[in-house]
Amino acid sequence: MTAENRIRVLVTGATGFLGGNIIRAMTANPKIVCIAACRNRAKLAANFSGEVRVGDLLDPDYRRTVSKDIDVICHAGTWASMWSHKRMERERFYLPTCDLIEQAIANGVHQFIQTSTVVIGAVTKDGKPHDDFSAKKHSGYWPHLDYLMDLDDYMRANSRRGMQMVTMRLGHFVGAGNRLGMIPAIVPRLKTFLVPWLGAGKKRLPLVADSDLGRAFLLAALADNLDDYESFNICGTDFPTLREVVSYIAKQAGVPRPLYSVPYPAGYAFGWLMETLKPIMPGSSPFLTRSIVRLCEDWVCPNDYALTKLGYAPKVKWRDAIDRHLVDLEKSGYPWPLLCQP
Repeated sequence: MTAENRIRVLVTGATGFLGGNIIRAMTANPKIVCIAACRNRAKLAANFSGEVRVGDLLDPDYRRTVSKDIDVICHAGTWASMWSHKRMERERFYLPTCDLIEQAIANGVHQFIQTSTVVIGAVTKDGKPHDDFSAKKHSGYWPHLDYLMDLDDYMRANSRRGMQMVTMRLGHFVGAGNRLGMIPAIVPRLKTFLVPWLGAGKKRLPLVADSDLGRAFLLAALADNLDDYESFNICGTDFPTLREVVSYIAKQAGVPRPLYSVPYPAGYAFGWLMETLKPIMPGSSPFLTRSIVRLCEDWVCPNDYALTKLGYAPKVKWRDAIDRHLVDLEKSGYPWPLLCQP
């Protein structure tokens, strides 16, 4: 295949956990020319030898130029907090992403693939699976999630303007290199003996591993049968219960399991209290946030539609991915993770 026929894919957030896994998948495929977008090229993987477009997505001039001569954008660059910070979420995430979409349309980009999460779907109490287009309802307490919903609506509304829009509803990340989210938050908190089971640990989690994430974005970039707007659940091979996952983590990391259980309403109430007291409490992050409780709700989000349209079938078992994740976290002493980016 000649260079002229290869697909030029820009990956934003190229130095992050997700962006790095997308780049690994893209560079391994001969049909792709992978271009990395990041603030600091020194943080890219040492073996990446492709083009690098250095800049900050908060800079309007950079957003205007970064997508020139690009076919597909995999947007893994973001600013996020697990609670509050609504103004910063709007200024640093939502509005820059909307403008990046507008600039990409103006520059003739064919496809925009946006990083999202399965938990943009409404919480259900009946245990039924969430499909790839399941209804959304603002949380009212987690601005980043609510802006992800608004962004999904923005993409759907603008999908007939010549650029295909794809929302990737991703499960909870697992794998070496990930320092944000549910799994990194669990181990240091378990050490305190203060973590309860939520709802007896019966609800199911949508874990998805590092290499499966990268491959899903690759398949979306290569797909030729997509509609103007698409939304895909991207999760792992199965949906273990919260009790299975936390028990496995506790055993592998040598930390105590929860000793008691509380109902979900109590978890949300305690999360609200911790968020409210954050200004006067020590530490950089609350002990619990309502967003963490939401992540532990029942999220059975089958990959059936992604299998049909993308050929996506996860390969990595969640225990294997957690093993790699814990080995990586142990190297730094299981740090107390920040729940808000700088």
